[in-house]
Amino acid sequence: MATTPTSTPAPKTNRIGLTVLDYRGGKTTLCAGCGHNAISERIIDAMYEMGVPPERVIKPSGIGCSSKSPAYFMSRSHSFNAVHGRMPSIATGAVLANQKLIALGVSGDGDTASIGVGQFVHLMRRNLPIIYIIEDNGVYGLTKGQFSATADLGSKLKTGVINDLPPIDTCAMAITLGATFVGRSFSGDKRQLHAMLKAAIAHKGTVMIDVVSPCVTFNDHEGSTKSYKYMKDHEEPIQDINFIPAFEEISVEYDPGATVQVTMHDGSRLQLHKLEEDYDPTDRIRAISRLHEAHENNEVLTGVFYVNTKAPSFIDMLDMTPEPLATLPESVVRPGREVLEQVMEGLR
Repeated sequence: MATTPTSTPAPKTNRIGLTVLDYRGGKTTLCAGCGHNAISERIIDAMYEMGVPPERVIKPSGIGCSSKSPAYFMSRSHSFNAVHGRMPSIATGAVLANQKLIALGVSGDGDTASIGVGQFVHLMRRNLPIIYIIEDNGVYGLTKGQFSATADLGSKLKTGVINDLPPIDTCAMAITLGATFVGRSFSGDKRQLHAMLKAAIAHKGTVMIDVVSPCVTFNDHEGSTKSYKYMKDHEEPIQDINFIPAFEEISVEYDPGATVQVTMHDGSRLQLHKLEEDYDPTDRIRAISRLHEAHENNEVLTGVFYVNTKAPSFIDMLDMTPEPLATLPESVVRPGREVLEQVMEGLR
């Protein structure tokens, strides 16, 4: 008896007609269970749902396990694996040369807070439009698991060595220096990190997200403060996060007085349902104070700590042309003799 063949349903597409497969990258070579892989999955989901063309994204990175991650998502995007700790310089040059690009920089706690801390400082103070993700496991995963500069005081290695140096809190540093969207999440918190990344895509300015991402090989044991168990036991979220893109009409209801809403640059809305009744993510001083309080109480604070949508970006301050510099004709980028003579006259 003849049977009628069944047709395979077409894959689901986003608002620009792409499937989630269009946002995937190569097969990961990181350890099975590595938190960095979970972060890559959340980036794929966020970019797909926001309808970002992969070709508009540049993925600069440095050196380390974290900096291998861009190979595992959005293979159709542009990538640049920089020298150790020098990713901010590469990202700055790329964004200034072509403002149409969306920069998604991936770094690690060693790449950022040790050899790259000088570059990190100046990137944060410029408010360059970039999403800067720190995949933070507290150790050097490519060189046998030594402590990094973000390892907590008293944390213990698998070898039994105790860390006797205080950690650098990259979130507190970023807020102090001038970043305009700062948060921390946990690679195991799918919902929180997903919403935070979508809000980051809509923000025009420096986004710095520190993601605690346990190293299953060197830093997931009893005594580690960046293990899965420690994060589950000590995580203290400061709000429940919802993100509503400008192109979607979603009705979200909360109890009166329990929600803070921040309108992003593109009209999207970041909705923060307060778990702490007095927390205001636009209060810079309170954000820094709350982070210090968390350290004193042995809490790992997660959530959106600070948002400022009013500060001018680095591009606004430079008053640059919106056109990619490589597309400008020579008559525009090469000053004539008269212009040079005016410049020289002004220096006399």
